[in-house]
Amino acid sequence: MSSSFSDSFSDGTRSVHAGLPAPVVGEPFLPGPVFAAPYHLDPMTGPGENGYARTEHPTRRALEAAIASLEGAPTLVFASGQAAITALLLAVLRTGDTVALPADGYFTVRAFAEGTLRDLGVKTILVPTAGPYPDFTGVRLVLLETPANPGLDVCDVTAVSAAAHEAGALVAVDNTTATPLGQTPLALGADLVVASGTKALTGHSDVLLGYVSASDPELLAKVETWRKQTGAVPGAFDSWLAHRSIATLDLRLARQSANAAAVAELLLSRSDVTGVRWPGLPTDPSYPVASAQMRRVPGIVSFDLGSAERAGRFLSAAKLVFAATSFGGVHTTADRRAQWGDDTSPGFLRFSCGIEDTADLLADITTALDASS
Repeated sequence: MSSSFSDSFSDGTRSVHAGLPAPVVGEPFLPGPVFAAPYHLDPMTGPGENGYARTEHPTRRALEAAIASLEGAPTLVFASGQAAITALLLAVLRTGDTVALPADGYFTVRAFAEGTLRDLGVKTILVPTAGPYPDFTGVRLVLLETPANPGLDVCDVTAVSAAAHEAGALVAVDNTTATPLGQTPLALGADLVVASGTKALTGHSDVLLGYVSASDPELLAKVETWRKQTGAVPGAFDSWLAHRSIATLDLRLARQSANAAAVAELLLSRSDVTGVRWPGLPTDPSYPVASAQMRRVPGIVSFDLGSAERAGRFLSAAKLVFAATSFGGVHTTADRRAQWGDDTSPGFLRFSCGIEDTADLLADITTALDASS
């Protein structure tokens, strides 16, 4: 898809047509996955467009074109979100560098920094997503995660990027929670985008996927070299499933966001629920920045039921809420983050709204909350 096509249509149309090849009579809209590791080579000149699947693959290229048209920059896909973010960190950072990470972001990234990056001589500073932000002098890379997972704080990407660039630092934004239809960090001033496509981007809880996008070809080349040499690529069928799923992204996000708005209002009305967070609520601390920066707020709500036991009773009583980790899928799920080692209270739940009928979901939540009390 050309950038002119991508820029001239709305999100729903862009999602449906993202990365599709030009029409060919007798061919499907989205060609099926190509199952190949090696390809035929020219005996004299070697590889053409495809030589070996770790470095070139047509199904993977089509997916990358689709995500690139949504994020607004060339994209590389990876076998998982964690593979993508570690590739970015290890491709950009060197011994003696300092990286600023979100103190309230995905905990596995902090664990990676406190282990592997520390052993490689990279210093880490932790900064809350909502700030305050330090002077970035001497920092090589600032990684933002906004909205943060799982607490849902939001930061001003444009302001933080300007401050980081003034100090000579690069800025990467984890766009997992928002998706490129919620915000486009590169247009807000960031240098790189990294995300887990496992979540809302693909949205059917059946694919592991990650990606990195960047407008600077030198930056992206470093990440691509890392991927070639480590082999952290998704398989053909996963790439095809992901591309197929992106077509419904706009529709899924619309229902998930509407459900989240209704769920957040319901939870706020109950005296037995505390700590309700959803950046789309006018009363939410993140609302001023989120409403100015984001095109839509994702379908994730967080709240606290006071204890692990009550959270367990709530999940056991709910019929439409699956107890499961991850988020962004078409089925509503909830996840007690403390069980995974997240720095959250025992009764804290990350609640991911699916695409169920809103009235059914609210009724089920109400019944389950009543039963859990």
